[in-house]
Amino acid sequence: MNRVLEVWREIGQESLNLPNLLTLIRILLIPVFIILFVNPTPDQSLAAAIIFTVAAVTDMLDGYIARRTGQVTKLGKLLDPIADKLLVLSALILLMNVDRVSALVALLIIAREVAVTGIRAIAAGEGMIIPAETTGKYKMALQVIAIILLILEGTGLAELGNMHLAGTVTLYLSLVLGYLSGSQYVWTFWKQVVAKGL
Repeated sequence: MNRVLEVWREIGQESLNLPNLLTLIRILLIPVFIILFVNPTPDQSLAAAIIFTVAAVTDMLDGYIARRTGQVTKLGKLLDPIADKLLVLSALILLMNVDRVSALVALLIIAREVAVTGIRAIAAGEGMIIPAETTGKYKMALQVIAIILLILEGTGLAELGNMHLAGTVTLYLSLVLGYLSGSQYVWTFWKQVVAKGL
């Protein structure tokens, strides 16, 4: 409990820099996306796709800017993965609601995210750092592309090609990469646990 309070005090002392502001913008865009896509019309689907794309771009920008300018903060480390998961999982649930993503696929993706988040939280509590895997970054990119394609399925842009097929195949690829990167997290965690003799 004392460690949690100490972390929050340190977070409170950090200035709200540009990367953290971009992360907060992403979080604020999530309810806007949900409102637009909860009962989607073609126009609302297009607007939701734009909002989702903007939010996903802030995800790429905040990490890049933070590393490039040395503005990596505890607040950013806390909020960034939460924002990513909220964005993707809310989109998957809404796509499942309109029968564009199967419940099984959505549940497998959600289970993977919860498991990896749990492992990283346990590791952080033990003072262990598990860095993001490159495979996980590719997984996130494929998820974003798949979700955008599946959202656009409900717009006039669907005439450009089979958005549902393209989105579904891309989502399946992201699922495979997700479990591959998840196994890498588990292996890295296990090696650190053995090394510390826990």
